[in-house]
Amino acid sequence: MVEKEEGGPGGISEEEAAQYDRQIRLWGLEAQKRLRASRVLLVGLKGLGAEVAKNLILAGVKALTLLDHHQVSAEDTGAQFLIPAGSLGRNRAEASLERAQNLNPMVAVKADPESVESKPEEFFTHFDAVCLTCCSRDVMLRVDQICHKHGVKFFTGDVFGYHGYMFADLGEHEFVEEKTKVAKASPGVEDGPDTKKAKLDPSETTMVKKRVLFCPLKEALSGAGAALKRAAPDYFLLQGFLPRFAAVLLRFRAAEGRDPVPQRYAEDAERLLRHRGAVLRELGAGAEALPDAFVSFCFSEMAAVCAVVGGVLGQGGGQGKEAFGGGGQTVLCVCPRPPPE
Repeated sequence: MVEKEEGGPGGISEEEAAQYDRQIRLWGLEAQKRLRASRVLLVGLKGLGAEVAKNLILAGVKALTLLDHHQVSAEDTGAQFLIPAGSLGRNRAEASLERAQNLNPMVAVKADPESVESKPEEFFTHFDAVCLTCCSRDVMLRVDQICHKHGVKFFTGDVFGYHGYMFADLGEHEFVEEKTKVAKASPGVEDGPDTKKAKLDPSETTMVKKRVLFCPLKEALSGAGAALKRAAPDYFLLQGFLPRFAAVLLRFRAAEGRDPVPQRYAEDAERLLRHRGAVLRELGAGAEALPDAFVSFCFSEMAAVCAVVGGVLGQGGGQGKEAFGGGGQTVLCVCPRPPPE
């Protein structure tokens, strides 16, 4: 990490001003200063985790901890671009460290080879934002409960083939939004509908403070509260907030201790259909809610899907205390659709 004296504009160094010039022009100096103060924990360094890490480091967070206890496998070479060749058998976080740090020397990047399940509650309180990828449902629920309790921004997401999703729990989140001022027409000689209409003056804006209350993951999974109202009917069943494909795949991960792999396609496809049946029975839905064809899209991580989901996760997690400055976006879903006829 490169330490610099704060002698540049607005209390940031000249090197930082040059490095983040385009970002500062986009979202302003104050937002960049808040971003620079954020400490982020990223769990899981497969393809999706690599995309999130890249976005956070290039954005300029203060510090990023890469946490992953798994070893590099042959499958990681598909979408995980931070791991150099010849790293099979190494710890994934440690193997990703050098390339991750080289993206931006002004960010303190650290690798932690331990398991997220071994971390005590206090560990998560040292961060402004926590982002989980490739984790089990139980781990996600536990970490989100801790983060919600201590006011730490929580994000989680996954990619299964062409499918992907993300979830955000920002607790009680306040943000400022720029709005165009509305100027009422001044009374004059002319009279009529046009003169009485409110007019927008694009040259004048005002900052409006807003507040959004996010629900915990446990509440979202149960379908309770207002969270379900924001869910697109194409992707969610009425009794649950998680995309139906994700519910099946997380059940597969919990039962099998791994994700579906192409090398065992026939076996894993059969198991996916079996887990699908159990999930749909619990939700009181028929097989038509998730057709058999979904299994064809669930194998391996697709780099393009990792880029989409990782972009949204990085956008939120990178802002730490000001995550999702626009507020209100809780879920993103990526799901293949049949081509139009």
